[in-house]
Amino acid sequence: MTESTATMPATVDPATLKEWAARHDDLMVVDVRSGAEFDSLHIKGSYHVPLPLLSEHTEEFAERLGTRVVLVCQSGARAEQAQQRLAAVGLPTVSVLEGGVPAFAAAGGEVVRGAQTWALERQVRMTAGSLVLAGILAGRFVSPRLRLVAGGVGAGLAFSAATNSCAMGRMLSWMPWNRSAGEPTAHQALQRLRDAA
Repeated sequence: MTESTATMPATVDPATLKEWAARHDDLMVVDVRSGAEFDSLHIKGSYHVPLPLLSEHTEEFAERLGTRVVLVCQSGARAEQAQQRLAAVGLPTVSVLEGGVPAFAAAGGEVVRGAQTWALERQVRMTAGSLVLAGILAGRFVSPRLRLVAGGVGAGLAFSAATNSCAMGRMLSWMPWNRSAGEPTAHQALQRLRDAA
């Protein structure tokens, strides 16, 4: 028995994804995290299409994806952004893995482990916290106007939450430590999806 594309849920839990992986040859798991995150831990058999790449070439990727697609990231936020972009170009039948790759690994799902790096969300928290602390200290000891740095970071975080986007995360994803030698180009990622079809 197979589910039709009309019955694909918006989200799936790790246990359901494990079951689908065992039952469905047409399942495509698409990981939208950075290269370093993908290299450190990813679901076995998943396709790596970083969110910035998918965002730039949404229509091309939508044409290559199958009918049973699950988007994954670290926590679900970036996968939801990818889901929204794909829905906007006419591919509404993709699911998002609840809890991301770590939840799948914790549930005993088959994963591939490599060199460990901080998750992008953790890097965002460290950067934002450091900027706020620096702004407050600089405002105290250098010039009161430098407290505006802390206010700017706070406003950016509020905007990020309201729009379910993260400019700081996007910038950090392009840093050298978040990119790997295996970071795919659009052509490479599209070719891998084409070969899977």
